[in-house]
Amino acid sequence: QVQLVESGGGLVQAGGSLRLSCTASISIFNIHVMGWYRQAPGNQRELVAVIAGDGRTDYGDSVKGRFTISRDNAKNTVSLQMDSLKSEDTAVYYCKLKRATGVGWLDYWGQGTQVTVSS
Repeated sequence: QVQLVESGGGLVQAGGSLRLSCTASISIFNIHVMGWYRQAPGNQRELVAVIAGDGRTDYGDSVKGRFTISRDNAKNTVSLQMDSLKSEDTAVYYCKLKRATGVGWLDYWGQGTQVTVSS
């Protein structure tokens, strides 16, 4: 099975930075979409950023201009650089891999990593 392991979460002061990394147990060279989502208590899971195989990216409105997603196919890793963090960014962040299979597109999720931004 596909395993995704996130790292880099923690506690940071408002205005600071964190870099999250997600390493897949399979090659991501042929994986079309990799992304990050987040979920805070009482909220639904929301898009943070995605990166497609053609290099196009998309970001949630609340993080545009502050977060940057990238992928390193040689290391089977997708990263999220988070700058100018706000208390509203506090959430559990989840890595997602979208994979084409014989039964269609399937989503795989990491276990999540906690990001806490103090105000």
